[in-house]
Amino acid sequence: MSWMKWLPWRFIVRYVARKHDFLDPISLLARLHSFAQPSEVGEPIELLRAGVVFHARGLINSRVIQHNLDWVWPYWIERQFDPTDPSFIPRAFSITHINLSHRNWTAIGHPDCDELPIVDPRGLLTPFFDSWSLDGWLLSSNGRCLLPSRAPEARQRQVLHDDGVRIVTESAQDGLALTTTCWVELEDGIPVCKMRLDAHAEVDASLVLSLRPSNPEGISFIHEAHLSDDGHSWTVDGKHRVDFSEPAQRHYVSDYHNGDVHIHLMDRQEQTRAVCDVGMVTTAALFPVEGGRITSITARIPLARKAPTPALPDSWANELSGTARLQCPDSRYQFLYDAAVASLVLHSPDDVYPGPFTYKRFWFRDAAFIINALLNIGLTQRAERALSRFPERQTTLGYFRSQEGEWDSNGEALWIMRRFLEVTGRPLPRNWVGPVKRGARWIVRKRLKDTLEAPHAGLLPAGFSAEHLGPNDYYYWDDFWGIAGLEAACSLLRHEAPDDSADFRREADNFARAVDRSLEKCQRRLGRLAMPASPYRRLDAGAIGSLALGYPTQLCAPDDPRLLDGADFLIERCFVKGAFNQDMIHSGLNAYLTLHVAQVLLRAGDPRHVELMDAVAELASPTGQWPEAIHPATLGGCMGDGHHVWASAEWVLMIRNCFVREEDDVLVLCAGIPERWLDQDQPIRFGPAPTAFGPISLCIRPAADGAHRVEWQADWFSEAPTLDLQLPGCEATIVPDGDSAVTLRPLYA
Repeated sequence: MSWMKWLPWRFIVRYVARKHDFLDPISLLARLHSFAQPSEVGEPIELLRAGVVFHARGLINSRVIQHNLDWVWPYWIERQFDPTDPSFIPRAFSITHINLSHRNWTAIGHPDCDELPIVDPRGLLTPFFDSWSLDGWLLSSNGRCLLPSRAPEARQRQVLHDDGVRIVTESAQDGLALTTTCWVELEDGIPVCKMRLDAHAEVDASLVLSLRPSNPEGISFIHEAHLSDDGHSWTVDGKHRVDFSEPAQRHYVSDYHNGDVHIHLMDRQEQTRAVCDVGMVTTAALFPVEGGRITSITARIPLARKAPTPALPDSWANELSGTARLQCPDSRYQFLYDAAVASLVLHSPDDVYPGPFTYKRFWFRDAAFIINALLNIGLTQRAERALSRFPERQTTLGYFRSQEGEWDSNGEALWIMRRFLEVTGRPLPRNWVGPVKRGARWIVRKRLKDTLEAPHAGLLPAGFSAEHLGPNDYYYWDDFWGIAGLEAACSLLRHEAPDDSADFRREADNFARAVDRSLEKCQRRLGRLAMPASPYRRLDAGAIGSLALGYPTQLCAPDDPRLLDGADFLIERCFVKGAFNQDMIHSGLNAYLTLHVAQVLLRAGDPRHVELMDAVAELASPTGQWPEAIHPATLGGCMGDGHHVWASAEWVLMIRNCFVREEDDVLVLCAGIPERWLDQDQPIRFGPAPTAFGPISLCIRPAADGAHRVEWQADWFSEAPTLDLQLPGCEATIVPDGDSAVTLRPLYA
């Protein structure tokens, strides 16, 4: 079809647009592209596709929700469409209505099960990916109705059991109380999502289980649903089954044209089947509640038709055995760490996902950080399983491709492959040799010429990179990852291919010199050392990407003045409520990017890292999760996935590095522990934590006269590394060879 390119498509498009009085799309796109650096990739097709799907949902939302505000909607809609609520967003000229103020949800599931049901802040359960939902209500005999999504107050928490993760939501109003508990468990090897409703009313009432054509993103169609003859279950759209622990006493249905079933709970004859061509079926199964007594009903939704092969792990405890455990006197930190570990397990069934809903797809960028967290707490098998998928995603030219135009992916892939071998003490697998060589050569070929008369000489091309940095540009983030990837290839191939290893060492040095030359020009242009996002940008929030020089790549010394000046700029100019506010695209507070700054401060011995950790802890949801970006006023999610696993990974990595981190040939111990923890009488423990030298477990015990005894057990791969003990409030100590405990006295007794 090569003849197609000879057709005058641009002329045709322009002619049709002008004939119908539309803007000329060709000229419009040209103007949009003029705000970015010229690039071989405009916007990655994967992001465009995701954006189209996202806003297609928003278009449907705009046609349905605002004209039917008497329906019972998910929490975000009830808040965002309420003109008296701080979350209210005027609709005016918005052609799509999307969740911008309460993008909060929490995944539940079972290890290695790919289905990840989500629960919203008021207990609404969405059992399948982007599916319909189940909601629970309580209707009293005198007409009062408790609707959790509309209730003024509710409490929610995550309960971490040996048998899994449970989300408990409690709401109460006018003598009515409802508790919803959601979890996933195995039944004969099949993962089953369960929702238990515990209801209490002062007078006789009905507990209502309702099928809803919506979820935390908006409308999700239901075209047909019917109640079984025995009243024990629903069949939804002919393929999913919802079983009840007790038969429904009454049952009602409705369609779009008749309005929400909630409207008709008191005025309609019972029906068992509903069909709606529009796709807005609602149903309500009612169960009797005796006044003054608790009534419990459990809904059961199988997540698969048969037991998966291979079989899913039968025990959460087995999956977590051997992982690094935290024991500390700060209950908030303790809970957030445990919740983050559970989140990492849930989102690594084979690939690793940065979220259960909006971001349930693969990116090398997110994967590098998530796999690094898995490695650093001992979830090695999960990390290895995800890494084994990397080669199949590499093109014949060596590009580790998750989406086009992201030039950081090769560096991230090679860096995390090296990290895996360091932490496990294993040699390079033979089937990795080819992908490593091709991946490194791709970076070498992709670099622009050093001889260009431009600030971007020798850098990687302009690209979309991390989407939160801005439009296409020559991002230093990409370059630092490229250098890290070449250094990783040099290390990985040192024994298998020494000549290639030496070549990649030289290429990494040449690349680093090109970046240094470019940064020197920026310093003269900006009048300070802080690194902007690209050679052509002023200092702005995008400079957060340039901190990759220090974290996590460690391409520079901890006290590199460019790095520290950049951190100071961001804290002074880009922080809101103690956290980094990414005002480009994300337009909200970012937990994981705040922790990037905290990691830079930790390496530099700057105690402000604790303030940043405290701010991130405060931003966590009651279930211990962070959305990708957080609204500075409402503190609800405003962008990305409502359960962002990269953020969970960063919390785990932050805690681990507070106890133990590598700096070249030195293992730094206890440098980041909040000093307030040392005022407690109980021991502080962490481990076993894998390191590049071997796993180590740490224990800090209070001793006499305000002193602290630091003990450790290690299983070094070879010789013990130099141990630099930096307990806050005590003098730094290089541990003598062979010691496994040191007693430290405070600097100021």
